[in-house]
Amino acid sequence: MNARQELLDQIRAIEFMTVDLNLYLDTHPCDMRALNEYNMYTQQLMALKSQYERQYGPLSNFGTAINQGRSWRWIEDPWPWEQDYWMEEC
Repeated sequence: MNARQELLDQIRAIEFMTVDLNLYLDTHPCDMRALNEYNMYTQQLMALKSQYERQYGPLSNFGTAINQGRSWRWIEDPWPWEQDYWMEEC
């Protein structure tokens, strides 16, 4: 697995954790342990996304990433969801 794919996998894993904690906090808004974990994972996610975008270009085209350089990088291949990787069987 290359470094780009590893970074995307880390982003996906932490995004899953933040979404899961977000849903939990919708029904348990006073759980400070969960809120602290959500904030910690959100900070990690922001740092990983920033790192990915500095190295490989934007992850989305909806105003979350500043285009750097002389061309519109969003159209460059491969897009994040077009990454080839094999899923291990359970």
